[in-house]
Amino acid sequence: MKAANLHLELPTLTPKAEALRQEVRAFIAEERSSGRLPPPRRIGLGFDKDMSRRIAQKGWIGLTWPKQYGGQERSALERYVLNEELLAAAVPVGAHWVADRQSGPVLLKFGTDAQRRFYLPRIAAGELTFSIGMSEPESGSDLASLKARADKVDGGWRLNGRKIWTTNAHHAQYIIVLARTSVAEGSRHEGLSQLIVDMTSPGISISPIVSMAHEHDFNEVLFEDVFVGDDALIGKEGNGWNQVSAELAFERSGPERWLSSFRLISELVDVLGPDVRPSSLEELGRLISHLLSLRQLSMSVASMLQQGKSPNMEASIVKDLGTKFEQEAVRVVRNIVSAEDLIANGRAERLRALLIHAQQYAPAFTIRGGTNEILRGIIARGIGLR
Repeated sequence: MKAANLHLELPTLTPKAEALRQEVRAFIAEERSSGRLPPPRRIGLGFDKDMSRRIAQKGWIGLTWPKQYGGQERSALERYVLNEELLAAAVPVGAHWVADRQSGPVLLKFGTDAQRRFYLPRIAAGELTFSIGMSEPESGSDLASLKARADKVDGGWRLNGRKIWTTNAHHAQYIIVLARTSVAEGSRHEGLSQLIVDMTSPGISISPIVSMAHEHDFNEVLFEDVFVGDDALIGKEGNGWNQVSAELAFERSGPERWLSSFRLISELVDVLGPDVRPSSLEELGRLISHLLSLRQLSMSVASMLQQGKSPNMEASIVKDLGTKFEQEAVRVVRNIVSAEDLIANGRAERLRALLIHAQQYAPAFTIRGGTNEILRGIIARGIGLR
């Protein structure tokens, strides 16, 4: 058994990061006072193209990217502070979230210069929405079992297959699809490639998946003989698995993995009066202590990304703990609301609306971005248990 190799540093935020925090809070306060950002009644990222454009005008999309591609060349921890504030205030960031969080960084790390020059400035301007084409029907979290194929043809590839849980694919201009481009004997992970697909291409059909929270975020996307040009290949043909592994570190480690339900906790704190029961305070205190611990873990992964590392195992730990915390948060808030009788007779309507939505949304926490079972397999391999 090899020795465990888990290393999480506790970073210190710089004065620049704290100054940015104040800028973001001032922006949020202005958006609230203008009426453009009403207090939330639902959890989750939300989707608002106009809000994304206003955030882009502040230079806050692609914050860490080179200036030549529309970025600001700021640190990963500064980006962390930015997103922490936006998420804690329930600012709707879904229109640019995937492109900023992972599609852009994947292009920056593996893409051609032409791809970077075309896509990155448009993402940074808040003009482009990207979707993720990884998961497939009947594959569960076994991503390597995917059936989507891209066969080589003159000038490009012919793509066939299905992708599921493609968040905001019905809004997106582009989707990055992981498909099998060749077969390697004895390995399911080799022979996979990533392709940038224009969502207006002939042969693409989008079917909505409506959640039990009555929301249409997810979709199933069908690709039937979709032509994708040679210039759409990201990185090397057959290197898709390594690229996706690096990409998932961006997806799994961010503050959205423990801040999705933060607004529910915040609203509860606002509603609680001075005569709260000691048992309720104890539960709430325990929850907040867990939240602060997760924040430190998540910030440490941001620090590793800043150093150019690919903390896939560490990100999996944050995601596993974070999604369990989010489900626990819903349970704890529900218990306190019931014990304190906070929403009877029409009181605390916003808390009631947030709690109802959170209870409907909570089952998705441990599924999105990889199920906890898959994440624990990654962690076990990382520390030498498998």
